[in-house]
Amino acid sequence: MNRVIVVGTTGSGKTTLAQHLGERMGCPFIELDALFWNPGWVQTPRDEFRQRVAEAISPERWAAGGNYGSARDLIWRRADTLVWLDYPLPLVMWRLFRRTTRRVMTQEELWNGNHESFRNSFLSRDSLFLWALKSHPNQRRTYPAELRKPEYTHLHVFRFHSPGETEAWLQQIAPVIPANAGIQ
Repeated sequence: MNRVIVVGTTGSGKTTLAQHLGERMGCPFIELDALFWNPGWVQTPRDEFRQRVAEAISPERWAAGGNYGSARDLIWRRADTLVWLDYPLPLVMWRLFRRTTRRVMTQEELWNGNHESFRNSFLSRDSLFLWALKSHPNQRRTYPAELRKPEYTHLHVFRFHSPGETEAWLQQIAPVIPANAGIQ
């Protein structure tokens, strides 16, 4: 396992898992949202985003989190492992609510100076809650078909239906110890 993409509905824990995988594997973590969102919540144009992604995934080892269909072909072809966090929608919505509330209250900076606001998070047509309601069934419908395509059959796929399954799998991955660890 050298190049891992973590996918799933917004709020499922893609970023957190990809960060933990990067740490365990001793490799860079790639947050696709940080490549996509510019300051002021301005989306990166498609061609520029694809270029950013291509550069980010060029190393031999990485762990990435995100679902961007506009770069799926680049990422999935380059990855050797795909982890799908396919959790029940009520769990995802609860996690998304907790995360979003925390981010709004603390004004945590996300990417490139962006912060979530109460209005955009809860009262907007662009709300992540509406996105989660739409994307959750869409992923369950499209991901199996995508994964059967010849260009993605090389992927080692792990589909987890609960955080417990994911955590048990993660604990089986031995942390990489740097070659110079312990040498002084």
